[in-house]
Amino acid sequence: MTDTIPEDDGKPYWLPDWLYQILKWVALVVLPSLVIFFNSAGPSMGLPHVEVIVTTLNALGLLIAACIGISQAKAAGSK
Repeated sequence: MTDTIPEDDGKPYWLPDWLYQILKWVALVVLPSLVIFFNSAGPSMGLPHVEVIVTTLNALGLLIAACIGISQAKAAGSK
């Protein structure tokens, strides 16, 4: 992994590869797992504001997905 913007077939991406890999892992594994955990275990554990936590985590996942999508759209548009 490098700190430079990777190129795939000559297409520059908006996100560096290392950041893309981290965000993809967070969006596909970490956030959905946390949402399921808080939504199912939170009320039984008596955690306050479970709905707010779940909504916030889902919104964060959408933001990360948008950043990844923008990176891929930029690369596709620069053909």
